[in-house]
Amino acid sequence: MIKKKSLLAFAFTAALLNGCIKDHEPQLPDNEDPASFKEIASTDLGGTAASEISAYDPISRRLFTVNNELDAKVEVLDLSMLPAITRLQPINVSQLGGVANSVAVSDGKLAIALEAANKQANGSIVVLNTTTLATIKQVTVGALPDMVTFSPDGKYIVSANEGEPNADYSIDPEGSVSIIDIADNYSVKTLTFGSFAASYSQLALGGFRIFGPGASFAQDIEPEYVAISSDSKKAFVTLQENNGIAEIDLVSGTILKLYPLGTKDISKLVNAIDPSDKDSKTVLGTWPVKSFYLPDAISYFTANGTSYYITANEGDAREYTAFDEQKRVSALTLDPVIFPDAVNLQKPENLGRLRVTSTRGDIDNDGDYDVLYGFGGRGFSIFNAASGQLVHESGSDFEQQVINAGLYDDDRSDDKGVEAEGVTVGMMNNKPVAFIALERADAIAVYDVSDAAAPKFLQVIKTGDAPEGVLFVAADKSPNGKSLLITSNEGDGTVKFYQSN
Repeated sequence: MIKKKSLLAFAFTAALLNGCIKDHEPQLPDNEDPASFKEIASTDLGGTAASEISAYDPISRRLFTVNNELDAKVEVLDLSMLPAITRLQPINVSQLGGVANSVAVSDGKLAIALEAANKQANGSIVVLNTTTLATIKQVTVGALPDMVTFSPDGKYIVSANEGEPNADYSIDPEGSVSIIDIADNYSVKTLTFGSFAASYSQLALGGFRIFGPGASFAQDIEPEYVAISSDSKKAFVTLQENNGIAEIDLVSGTILKLYPLGTKDISKLVNAIDPSDKDSKTVLGTWPVKSFYLPDAISYFTANGTSYYITANEGDAREYTAFDEQKRVSALTLDPVIFPDAVNLQKPENLGRLRVTSTRGDIDNDGDYDVLYGFGGRGFSIFNAASGQLVHESGSDFEQQVINAGLYDDDRSDDKGVEAEGVTVGMMNNKPVAFIALERADAIAVYDVSDAAAPKFLQVIKTGDAPEGVLFVAADKSPNGKSLLITSNEGDGTVKFYQSN
């Protein structure tokens, strides 16, 4: 029989131990305000290209960041004492055979997308243990794996293999998507797009682009970024230069459909832009231009029982030694009937400075341009994941919010404006919140997307120079029990950390 005094001592000891345990287990916040994110920490990894894409491992509480400033490596940062950050020994990627483009983490595994020394050759995905950093597997994928991600269930690794041509366009590998089945000893299936060549005429009517000199349909496709459905059955891949999205069945390993994305009509007030860097002002207006969306990053989310994906419509042009599609409006011959005020329109303070593509616009093949096609949507779009239908396009409001915050860079008006490049969606207070990285505004725009058809603007956050990667860590996985936003800033080599009040 245990005496009463012993029982009291036992209870006290148990309570003390329980308290100690709780001190090391962060308590999740009951309510977080996504409109109140503030910088809580920052670390400098070097100069330009020293901080590109990051991935966080909740098991080791380490952040892995691609650093290609001088040598190809992946930085390893210990966040266990956040806001204090400890820089550990980096992973020497050059010893693995190339240059890292992307990283992803799942269940104690780190996947690194590795570009081959010969950029047009097949690359690989290297998988390491996040704690020991020992190599688990290295798998060959398509040419230039530009982005890698795990499926939510941890079963698949998927890479977008961009397959860019060389500078003189004499070698142009096929763009592809690789699906790695972890459970099947990391077996890989690499999908290419040649089977869709016969449908190009129909796709082109919707704004899909195939235009590389001498390139086949499969060669011209350039996958950029991957988002995977919450049930881990489908992948949605942006084909940036092609102005489309591919829907892929991960279970069967097949490409189901290509979605052309059309153009944004800048003649409509809702889509107004500032097209000039020489007008000494920042004023959004309407112009006779249609702009290709050309999305970079994509993220999948669910709101009110419906699944969506959101794209950051950065815009991108093919610019090589042997082929550059860009022309300024001032350098073009415009159709005098369609553009009767061409002389005034082509002034640098008006539309003259805007870069457009030379590959489309001469509708009647008479040597002058009947339509002007620009680069980028200067914002974001949200699509129904089941149907591929557009449910929201940010119009001019996106850039206007940046102007209101005093962060708009007018020097980029003639190119692609703020250049929405990265996007991720995280859950806060059981609501999906989108974080869009603006490369040319050095900022993150935050939106409540719980009503996908009518997102609510929350705030603009100042970042380091040219945020390339944006990462959201949910509160239950964060090192300190609060939702964490991380930006990897390519321009100045910093990694910055933000949390809400």
